[in-house]
Amino acid sequence: MGFLSLGSGMIKGKPHNVYLIAGEDSGDFLGAQLIKALKKQAPGVKIMGIGGPLMEQQGLQSLFPMHDLSVMGLTEVLPHALHILKRILQTVRHIKGIKPDVLVTIDSPGFCLRVAKKIKDFGNIPIVHYVAPSVWAWREGRAKKLASKVDHLLTLFPFEPPYFEKYNLPTTFVGHPLIEQNLVPDQTFRDRHHIPSDALVLSILPGSRVGEMKRLLPVFLEAMEILSKTFKNLHLVFPTLPHLVSSLSCALKGISLPYTILDSVPEKYAAFFASDAALAASGTVSLELAFANLPMVIAYKVSPLTYHIVKRLVKVQYACLVNILLGTEIVPERLQKNCTPDKLAAELEKILESKGTTQTYLKDVQKLLTPPTEEMPSSLAARVVLKLIKKGRE
Repeated sequence: MGFLSLGSGMIKGKPHNVYLIAGEDSGDFLGAQLIKALKKQAPGVKIMGIGGPLMEQQGLQSLFPMHDLSVMGLTEVLPHALHILKRILQTVRHIKGIKPDVLVTIDSPGFCLRVAKKIKDFGNIPIVHYVAPSVWAWREGRAKKLASKVDHLLTLFPFEPPYFEKYNLPTTFVGHPLIEQNLVPDQTFRDRHHIPSDALVLSILPGSRVGEMKRLLPVFLEAMEILSKTFKNLHLVFPTLPHLVSSLSCALKGISLPYTILDSVPEKYAAFFASDAALAASGTVSLELAFANLPMVIAYKVSPLTYHIVKRLVKVQYACLVNILLGTEIVPERLQKNCTPDKLAAELEKILESKGTTQTYLKDVQKLLTPPTEEMPSSLAARVVLKLIKKGRE
């Protein structure tokens, strides 16, 4: 019989060895918060795996750069297929060599679940997948496949567990670690970045992947030029990631509007609170904007081939997570053929003229991302992971 001491982080004198895999920036945030919680509940825990700068700040030494995995869509993945396969095999070899007490895969199902399947076949390593595949949106059959690859699922949204529990996959709704962030307005942001007090500040977020940015940024910038004809005092703020700063700077050369590029998480949130509105690519960032109660317009485009295939499979009415959670289009969405400069500018104009009064219910999102217990999401997730280690040792 194994013995678990959460206070010592040891099982029969052996430190916990937790292998984490995150493949994109939203997963990097979840992973970093999970590492903090694991360290608190199990001092001495050893963290290994793949992650980005936030996880590395918590002590992870990534096996390879996380952004090697940050591709999506058929036309984006195919050119990188061989490289991704090599990374899958490299990761599997690494895990088999280490034999960690648990493997935690975070989102990025295209990569993570291929690794999970090979480790499942290897045996004796419990596997937790963190962030449910959106089977409620498309391809519900993935729920059954997931149940054969992992031992436990952690979900961010309260409506997700039943989709997986019917296939006997133990599932825990832990909530979203965004609620753990102490997000408060930064009164010095405009002064710090020399932004006039009377400027209308727009946060512009064309995506965290190179492919997204290439598709969306030109459309976003043209929308800003149109909007500037009505609002003469616009100032654009571009919260982005360190590895995208160079390409973003090059893309912004020659634009007529004043702008500021930010590359840190604290400055991103400070920008949200200091902004009057946001224009963003569809994704987790819509939840971050909602937590700052910032009115937004959500836009997205994929390649024609990807869109042609996906549109036949999607079952949900909305793309924006805020709208999905609230069950209504409180956030304007302009997708694919409707993602045009004039339509984006028109939606932003409505927001700026109404001073955001059309989006006053965004704060309700926080309630839907809070677990039913008093425990914080990352703490609850860490507890599940440690219980699996204990079970595996018994």
